[in-house]
Amino acid sequence: MAYSFGGKSLVEPGARATTLRGNRLGPPPLAMRRSGKESRMAKRVLAIGIEPGNADYSAFPQVTPELVRGHIEAQLLRLRDLGFEVTSCLIDLDATAEAVVTAVLQDESFDCIVIGAGLREPKERLLMFEKVLNLVHRMAPNAAICFNTTPADTAEAVQRWVEP
Repeated sequence: MAYSFGGKSLVEPGARATTLRGNRLGPPPLAMRRSGKESRMAKRVLAIGIEPGNADYSAFPQVTPELVRGHIEAQLLRLRDLGFEVTSCLIDLDATAEAVVTAVLQDESFDCIVIGAGLREPKERLLMFEKVLNLVHRMAPNAAICFNTTPADTAEAVQRWVEP
């Protein structure tokens, strides 16, 4: 089934088994890649977005939290399949958002941080977006920062800036 979301076409992702543990999709495998005799850790990605159950879909009545959650999970699995180690950080739209992002950034280091389109639009979320962006800039100064345009193009956003 196809839907239009923010000018992009979304297709319901295939059903894939996944386990949610808190805000993390996982557990992630030990992400190692071999190239000849050497191995190195996979690039680490943090995906920050709004918890789908807290988003306003009034402008997109055909879109549901379940559909968005399915796209998020499919993209995180796709990134893992591409060789990235991925952490998901789904936030509420209240004062806890900054604390959640801060805790994740203090716990781990990342090569790339993708910030979801739901934080940038609508304009009423501008302050929240700026707070999250500035937290990322301060706490992960060496990480590439990228943005998706829908829940269905997160992998492409990450691949524009880092390779696994």
